[in-house]
Amino acid sequence: MQQDHLTVKSELKLLNQVQQWFEQFCLRHLAQYGWSESQIYRLNLALAEGFTNAVRHAHRALPPETTIEIEVILWIDRLEMRIWDHGKPFNPDTLAEPEPGTLQVGGFGWFLLRRLADHVVYERGADSRNCLLIVKYCLEGQH
Repeated sequence: MQQDHLTVKSELKLLNQVQQWFEQFCLRHLAQYGWSESQIYRLNLALAEGFTNAVRHAHRALPPETTIEIEVILWIDRLEMRIWDHGKPFNPDTLAEPEPGTLQVGGFGWFLLRRLADHVVYERGADSRNCLLIVKYCLEGQH
């Protein structure tokens, strides 16, 4: 098992720092376990979506000093990312999936995350924070 942790302020301009931190983790650990560039790209996109959602939605009414914590854990068969925010509780399963070819404001990020990863959960923790859990299995189609 390999893991790393990052805490950043709630600012969109820090997205590059978050992605570079994740890329360094991937360079150190994922390639040696058979992860493809495509899988790593999709994970990085999922991380970017989760981080920007925390900043834009969960922390919209909170000061930029509010922190977002990110944890990455590499198991033998999967990678787990957790993104913790301090926003109000929210159930993304209540979002209606956009119909193909229709225009809709908002809601696409949740469905994008579910397509990029094998398992996605967003829930309120006992510590009054929300946790976005993103899981991707090393071998395609392994659940």
